[in-house]
Amino acid sequence: MKKYIIICSTIALALFSCQPKDVDVNTLFKSQADVQAILDAEPEGYILYDQDHGGLNQFVADYMTEEGDYQPVRTRSTYGKFQMFSIDSIPVGGKGIYIMGRVTTDDWGGNFYKALVIQQMVGSTQHALRLSVDAGNASGLYAKGQLLLIRVNGLAIGKYANQPQLCVPTFNNNTQAQHAEEKVGWAPGRIPAAQFAKATTLVGQPQPGQLFYENLFIRDFIDILDCEQAREWDGKLVRIGNIHFTNQYANANGTLAPCTNGDPTTDGNANVFGPTTGNVGYPQGRVISDGQLNTIVSTSEYAKYAHMYLPDAEYVGTVEGILGFYEDNGRYAPTWKTWSISLRDLSDLRLVNAQGKVWEPTEYHK
Repeated sequence: MKKYIIICSTIALALFSCQPKDVDVNTLFKSQADVQAILDAEPEGYILYDQDHGGLNQFVADYMTEEGDYQPVRTRSTYGKFQMFSIDSIPVGGKGIYIMGRVTTDDWGGNFYKALVIQQMVGSTQHALRLSVDAGNASGLYAKGQLLLIRVNGLAIGKYANQPQLCVPTFNNNTQAQHAEEKVGWAPGRIPAAQFAKATTLVGQPQPGQLFYENLFIRDFIDILDCEQAREWDGKLVRIGNIHFTNQYANANGTLAPCTNGDPTTDGNANVFGPTTGNVGYPQGRVISDGQLNTIVSTSEYAKYAHMYLPDAEYVGTVEGILGFYEDNGRYAPTWKTWSISLRDLSDLRLVNAQGKVWEPTEYHK
């Protein structure tokens, strides 16, 4: 008995005397010299898709095909010559294949769940790519402004609703989903968190100030309805000025309807950013306008600000966020409402009224 007590006391003392170690920034964040050493250590050489080798757009062009090499894809995937869903494998062996980009998203607002977007500047041109990663609270490690080096060997490049993304192959056989008969088949899936962490190097510490915001007008993208051309616009970090919310949503046929004053927990048309979808889970769209053209602000019903009231039309200013071209049903032609902007959180809105009053978010209440 005495021996047992002594052993237990020793274990308890060891457990309670342990102190967490401080994070060693030199271990967590690598220098450019470290990056070059990683590349030089590749036994069969490497290719880094930086601005000297065509950037992220060239990487996508080299490895993503229209049809993909996984069949069957979702049954509603085909639109003319285009495939909205596809997967292409990236070689496991051979030379190391690397991409690099700076994170433009964060998930603190809840609107980018298990999803990242990276940006790379090639000259004055912005390249962007979505990363599908099975990691909640990913911003805790992959913070906005963090430069990433990713070894993509053994991963895949695919299209989900025409949006190119780094991924892994997954087969959807969820027969309980809405319109399940249209969705069974191969589609891009989330990269397991541990696999992504092994493939990814953090280069330097996060520098949000290094992010490039592309200043656009709605007219610059709203009429780009060719699926191939739209892929190079999807994922860009943008800023659009002189906009206001119209307090409307777009019906399936693209016509506009006024939002209601209903309870957003039960009314999918309520005048908040992301009212209920009945747990179906698609992003809710709310219309913004520059006085001539309209586009959509897209919000998940699970975002932290989902039940904040929409700004009144008197508040005018800028919206920032991730530009998206989302077309998941090849039976219909893309329209203006295929485009949207996804906020990271409400700090992406800077709106004031004619009296100079700054818009302040207010949450729905009964």
